[in-house]
Amino acid sequence: MAKIKVKQVRSSIKRPQNQKRTLEALGLRKIGQVVEHDSTPSILGMIDKVKHLVSTEEA
Repeated sequence: MAKIKVKQVRSSIKRPQNQKRTLEALGLRKIGQVVEHDSTPSILGMIDKVKHLVSTEEA
């Protein structure tokens, strides 16, 4: 299965609670932190919810 790297590039301050929870569910806590996930539909949906706060690349 394909892997995807997700990096938080913007802060979650002054963001709605659901976006903060989505970042936390992805495993992101700080700006600059990078996590690696499988490229599943659920993960891609979470990334789409916070696409303005993160950057992605294929691993």
